[in-house]
Amino acid sequence: AKLAVMVEQGKLAAADIDLDLLHSRTSLSDFPDPDLCIRTGGEHRISNFLLWQFAYTELYFTDCYWPDFDDAALQQALDDYVQRQRRFGGHDHGESSNE
Repeated sequence: AKLAVMVEQGKLAAADIDLDLLHSRTSLSDFPDPDLCIRTGGEHRISNFLLWQFAYTELYFTDCYWPDFDDAALQQALDDYVQRQRRFGGHDHGESSNE
């Protein structure tokens, strides 16, 4: 049942709804969040795709269209990915800030 219906029916207290419960109700709750998303076709957006799961996902954009995305294009994306410093929302205090 939907969480709102469960609250309405008294089967669940609204105060008991937390991030873990919300995550458990997503269609991908049994899978880990992606580490890398490769967006082909030159678009530099994610089109509201997997917003919950993309919090710490690294995004890679390529002008290559999907039908032409081959092993070499995948290797290029992976090479780019391994060069990144993943901070998972943290701040690298060694870098200067533009704030």
